Amino acid sequence: MASKVMDLIFWKDTERTGMVLTGLVVGLLALFQLSIITVVSMVSLAVICFTISVRIYYQVLHILNWGDGKHPFQSYLDLDISFSGEEADGYMQKAIVMALSAVDSLKGLFFVGNLFESLKLLVLMYLVTYLGELCNGLTLLIISVIAVFSLPLFYRQRQEQVDAYIAKIQAQIDNFKDTLHRLAQGGGPPPDSTPGGAKPNAQ
Repeated sequence: MASKVMDLIFWKDTERTGMVLTGLVVGLLALFQLSIITVVSMVSLAVICFTISVRIYYQVLHILNWGDGKHPFQSYLDLDISFSGEEADGYMQKAIVMALSAVDSLKGLFFVGNLFESLKLLVLMYLVTYLGELCNGLTLLIISVIAVFSLPLFYRQRQEQVDAYIAKIQAQIDNFKDTLHRLAQGGGPPPDSTPGGAKPNAQ
């Protein structure tokens, strides 16, 4: 399953990926004008009308001896999507562990388990309020879908340039964190990390 998702993201099958991306974006855009119930019902009607039409078409071809009578969607009907009891328990345990871990992290952030981390969340939420004034969650979801289908392919094609740019940004972030850390400890110049670096003069 994971390999099929990666194939879609990296456009291994251009036609299938294009259909999936177009369907997702059009469906999300429809939610701007229609309720989710209307969108789901209309999409379901369209899909079932298409599948019934194709099924009848193949049946007519078989009656006229122009086809072998094979079910056009048999591969989808044979697709095994069931889980064994052990697999279901494993997935449930993983979901519970992830949920509890997320709750524990949020508890530490909101109840100031670490002052610096809580301040970072405060700044992030403050910036998100401005983002909320510019666009809504549905717009962000559409942008996220497009990004999922475009950024990985872009990164694969220009990996060296992207890695170099990210390294520069990471260096700036590390310098900023180091400055904040030194200020929190009372200031002072950064330590000399070179071998045999200069030591402070003895009094």
